[in-house]
Formats: sequence, structure tokens, C-alpha cells
Amino acid sequence: MSLRTSLLLRQVSARLPGLPAAMQRLYSLDVAAPLLRTQGYLGGRWVSAGSEFPVLDPATGQELARVADCGPAEAKRAVDAAYEAFQSWKQVTAKERSVLLRKWFDLMTLHKDDLAKLITFECGKPLRESLGEISYSASFMEWFSEEARRVYGDIVPSPARDRKILLLKQPVGVASIITPWNFPSAMITRKVGAALAAGCTVVVKPAEDTPLSALALAELAEQAGIPAGVFNVVPCSREKTPAVGKVLCTDPLVAKISFTGSTATGKILLKMAADTVKKASMELGGHAPFIVFDSADIDEAVKGAMASKFRNSGQTCVCSNRFLVQSGVYERFLDRLGRAMDEELRIGHGSEPETTQGPLINARAAEKVSQQISDAVSRGAKVLRGGNRLHGSFMEPTLLSDVTAEMLCTREETFGPLVPVLRFNTEDEALAVANASNVGLAGYFYSQDLAQIWRVAEALEVGIVGVNEGLLSTPEATFGGVKQSGLGREGSKYGIEEYLDVKYMCLGGLRP
Repeated sequence: MSLRTSLLLRQVSARLPGLPAAMQRLYSLDVAAPLLRTQGYLGGRWVSAGSEFPVLDPATGQELARVADCGPAEAKRAVDAAYEAFQSWKQVTAKERSVLLRKWFDLMTLHKDDLAKLITFECGKPLRESLGEISYSASFMEWFSEEARRVYGDIVPSPARDRKILLLKQPVGVASIITPWNFPSAMITRKVGAALAAGCTVVVKPAEDTPLSALALAELAEQAGIPAGVFNVVPCSREKTPAVGKVLCTDPLVAKISFTGSTATGKILLKMAADTVKKASMELGGHAPFIVFDSADIDEAVKGAMASKFRNSGQTCVCSNRFLVQSGVYERFLDRLGRAMDEELRIGHGSEPETTQGPLINARAAEKVSQQISDAVSRGAKVLRGGNRLHGSFMEPTLLSDVTAEMLCTREETFGPLVPVLRFNTEDEALAVANASNVGLAGYFYSQDLAQIWRVAEALEVGIVGVNEGLLSTPEATFGGVKQSGLGREGSKYGIEEYLDVKYMCLGGLRP
């Protein structure tokens, strides 16, 4: 064990439960108290449930808060409230909706520090990244506050002289919003901003690991003047999630489902939605390839790999999972990436200023990464950096060489700080490996060959391509995948279309 690893172990151990209260207070949520809410938010009211569930700091295992454990009855109340509110919200002018969303954006910006602290404590990501998420999250409120006023229909030239053809865009109705834990604020606003801008109302079911960010957004929605019932939040435990999800996906008053999460769960929700033929958006699993060609600028490729792989400790759906490096630069890339990992990555509690790598969300997540590493090593991979599981759900950032396509880490999404590097010889070989997955959310590659850039960008079977760039997300661009990575697009001018129906109106009897 290296001296650095030994020090890290002691630092992480110092934050485990059982230490004196004075030490634990260093990692308490008192600092974010102004926005800390623990009840459900239904129809404009804060509502308790019959029981509560704990929200834990994944870095320490310490209980942060106990949150109302809503069930199917509360979910139904939320749907009913949203449906009632929809009858008036759809009549609100686009400009009025725009103003309210802008107020919500302004409040998020004003309270960015408190919102970021909530993310760091319930999700585990470093505070610097949490602040970045709040900026990103708020940007969707700003973007869709502007897009609300740009929902344009069409007047179509008619084949008959006595008719006019009008295509109107109207909100679909109540939308169920089911979100993951890894971006507990941004995954809500990217959906809710578009829905409210279109004139829909929403019921949000946040992940059981991270409900505090969703409830803080509800507090700010209320302060912004979002009418009662337009935005509802139904937190619940893992045990009650199936029953709550069933209400949100089968209730006939719900017109639309938007889900971000695993492909397996998305398929279940689609099946439940099918009986009432609901409109659905699914942003599902990814398994992003990261390809480095011989022509690449290796320093830029390493920079992109660090940004793409280690953000939120590798727990992002567009995170690079399979690193494919051409033979001519294979050893050089491994060497420089390893040195960058040594120099730039620091493990610790997310609230510590120097931390770049927080914990994984829970022990199950850490165990999955450990299993992938063990499988790879048993099949001949070499550990160049890291490889160890630390206390709780902390994992050392790990770099593997001599990886092959048969290994588990190249066949399933990791969601952790693991970099498995495969060697390839030809462009066709790299594309065959990259496209072998049944999912296709994001892909990245580095090349200075312009012809190759066009060929590979068009050939990659993904919905998002980063060319010589490791960070992609922005509200101005679409977000979504192909194959089993989902349906529909979020963000951009297209994101609001997911919450609109097109109505054809034929105006006849117009005598020439």
C-alpha cells in the first residue's frame, strides 16, 4: 500500500459514524438549512406521510435527514392535484410562464451555495462539481423560460381554395417525472423546465438516495410563484418505489412519462405505460466508447479522458466506459493518463476543498466496480493505478491495461472510476468494438485527421458525439441516445416538443 493510499484511508476513516459529535458536525447539513425540506410537496402544500425513510451521506453513512415516505395514495393525490392545476396552467400565456420560470432561475442562482451543499451531502460529489451542477441545472430554467415564447405552430398552404390548414401545438397534460440520483437537481430541471414552459404540470418522483435536492427545488418554485399543483414532489423509499411508480405510469390522468435511469427499469415503465398509450421519453443506460487514434493530440486526449471519466467519480450516464487506443499511441496514452491521475485526483468528503473524487452512491455501487476489476485481472488485465476498494463506498480511481472485449468492464456499464484500456490497430476495428453495444448514448474520439473525423462521427451508433472534447452537456444542445439508450430528446429547442401535441385544425367554408 502506498503512503498516499494509507493517508487516504485514514482520512476517509476519520469521517465514519461513531466519532465525537464535534467531528460529525463538520459534515452536517446545518449549512444548507434554509432549503432543507423533508415533507412531500403535493398541490402546493407540504405533506407528511405515515412513515419516513433516512437519507444518508454516502461518504460517512451518517443520517442527514428523515424524509416523508410517500406511497401510492400520496402519488395519486399528486396526480389529481396536477390534473386540476393543468386546467388553468394551460391557459396561462407563454409570456407569463416565461416570467415565472425566469424567477425560479433567479432564485436558484441566488441560493446556489445552499443547493450545491445539499447535492454534495446526499449525492457525495465534490462541492465544486455540485456548484457546477446547480449552474447547469438553473440554465435549463433560463433556457426554457425563453423557449416558452417560441412554441410556434404552422399555417400550411391548402389544396382547396375554401379552406385554411392550421397546425396548433398544445401541452399534452400531466407529466410524471422520474429522476436518478447522480444529478439530483439537473435531471429534474431539464425535464420540468420544458414541461412547464409547454404548459404541462408535473409530478416528480426523485431517487430515494437524493430527495433533498428535489424538495429544495419545490421550496424555490413556491417562492417563485409557480401555482399550486403545477409542480409536485413525491419522495419515497426504495421499498415503496414500485407502487409509486405504478401510479405515475398507469394513472389515466397522466399523459406523459419522462424517465432517466437504467435500461432495465425503463423497459418496465414503458410496459406499464402501454396500457394507456402514454407519451414517453426515456433517457436510459450508456456504455460510452472513448477512442484515441494515432493522429490524436495525446495531451488533449488525456485531458478529455480525465474530464469525461472522473466527473462525479465516474457516475454519469455519458461517462466514458470503454477506452480504445490505437497501437501507435497506446503506451504513451497510458503513461500520461496515469501521471495525470496521480497529479489531479484526490479522494475525500465532497465538502473538502481539495477533493476531486467523492464516494460512490452506496456500497452496492462500489462492489460492482470491485467485481469488474477482479474479473478483468483474472482474465489478464494489469492494474496500473488504484484497484482497491476503500472504506464504505469509496473506490480508488483505477487504470487497467491489456483489457480485452471479453471482460465484464467492456460489456456492461461501470458507473465508477474505472478506466479499462483496450488496444486496436485499425479504424474499422475500433468502430466494430464501439458499436457492439446494445446501447448508444454518448461516444468520444480524438483525431486530427479531418476525413477521419467525419467518417467516425457519422459511423458511431450514439446520440451524442464528442470530437476532441470530453465535456458535452449544454442546454442549447440535444441530449438523448439511440438503440436501447432511450427515446426522445431533452434540452435544446427540441426538448419542449416532447411535451406538446400537434393539433390539425381545418378551417373550411371560406368562399373565394
